[in-house]
Amino acid sequence: MGASRHTFELTVRSGGTERRMVLQLDREGAPDGTIDVATQTALVRAAAGEGVPVAEVVAYDSAPAALGAPFALAAHVEGTTLPRTVLRDPAFAGTRRGFAAECGRILAALHRTPRAALPPLDAGDQLDHVVSWIDRIGDPLPAFELAIGWLRRNRPAPVPPAVVHGDFRLGNLIMGPDGVRAVLDWEMAHLGDPAEDLAWLTLRPWRFRGSGEVGGMGDRADLLAAYEAAAGTPPDPARFHWWEVLGMLKWGLICQRQARTHLDGVARSVELAAIGRRVCETEYDLLGLIS
Repeated sequence: MGASRHTFELTVRSGGTERRMVLQLDREGAPDGTIDVATQTALVRAAAGEGVPVAEVVAYDSAPAALGAPFALAAHVEGTTLPRTVLRDPAFAGTRRGFAAECGRILAALHRTPRAALPPLDAGDQLDHVVSWIDRIGDPLPAFELAIGWLRRNRPAPVPPAVVHGDFRLGNLIMGPDGVRAVLDWEMAHLGDPAEDLAWLTLRPWRFRGSGEVGGMGDRADLLAAYEAAAGTPPDPARFHWWEVLGMLKWGLICQRQARTHLDGVARSVELAAIGRRVCETEYDLLGLIS
């Protein structure tokens, strides 16, 4: 079970053959701003055409009639999403050494994804979205308000929008000893600044106590150098830092919303409650980023 979906592994038998699959069902209380499974499927297929590793979507339905909720059925990809395994298992030593550069190349390919054949994606201002969601929760926090003020004062100039994954980080990647095998969880994809994905990947919550800036096991310089080699140019340091601050604020908001989903009884879940307890961590990190 994930924070926004129920996930099941199953085996499909047909004509004397077996195939492992993964079924994901939308759950009640999914965050605002998530895209439907039809749009996700179109996006995954388009990104695959640019060389982004993905799990093949075999079937999907945005309506709840068939299984009681919108669903996507994808091919099983062998590997792990567990950060602890990737960061500590000796079998992943090579993956750890090349992780930052590999992510730079994957993100460059993802940001090249052509938009013409895709359903419309949200292109709204991400800071405005986050602020409106915080206001709807109605539980203002001083650290969040300070960060919002800093972000408004230091907003960088706009850039041509690209397809942005929105949650590209360790935990949403199927990993093997050979590296990244599939990028998962596309429900937060939108159009925006490519620097958003790069900065999000380096946030402290996604290091899982590892020492590296990128997923706890890589250097930011390697990430940006590989991205520049594949995409032509990396974001400048000021733009990157602005997205670090907004990313941390956004994660704090997500923690708040997940807790509220549990507390309001929309979806009672120990996992959601535990995520809510991490709000204080984001407050601490935000104050460090803007001081």
